[in-house]
Amino acid sequence: MAHVNDPATIRSLLTDRESRWAVVGLSPNPRRAAVGVSRFLRDELGMQIIPVNLGAQEVHGEPGYRRLADIPGQIDVVDCFVNSQKVGAVVDQAIEVGAKAVWLQLGVIDEAAAQRAAEAGLAVVMDTCPVIEVRNDPSLLG
Repeated sequence: MAHVNDPATIRSLLTDRESRWAVVGLSPNPRRAAVGVSRFLRDELGMQIIPVNLGAQEVHGEPGYRRLADIPGQIDVVDCFVNSQKVGAVVDQAIEVGAKAVWLQLGVIDEAAAQRAAEAGLAVVMDTCPVIEVRNDPSLLG
C-alpha cells in the first residue's frame, strides 16, 4: 500500500519548535538543496539542526556527524537528503537510534522503508519538503 502523508503529522513536525533534526546528506556544498532547507528549518522554524555527512563536516556552525548513531542525545526527526536507493539504510538507522520521525525529501521515495518506519512507531513524511509545506500553509510559521 502506498504511503500517504498525513497533514496532521506534517503540522506536528513543523510546529514543534524544540525539535532536533538530523539532516542526512547536509554538507557545506551551497549547491545542494539540503543547505537552504536546513537553514530554513533552523532560522524560520527554530529547529536545532544536526548535519550528517560522510566527512562529518560542520555546516551552519553546527558540528557534523558521520552516522546517526554518533549523535549524542535524542533525535526527533531524521530528514533524508539521499537518493531513494540509499534511503532505506538511513531509515533503518533512524529506527535503531530511536528517532521519532523520518522525513524523506521531495523525490525520495521508498515505500518499504516508510512501512518499516511506521511499523516501528515512527511518524513518516515522504516525497515533500518542509519549505514547500510551509509555503502551502503559512500558518506553520507560527
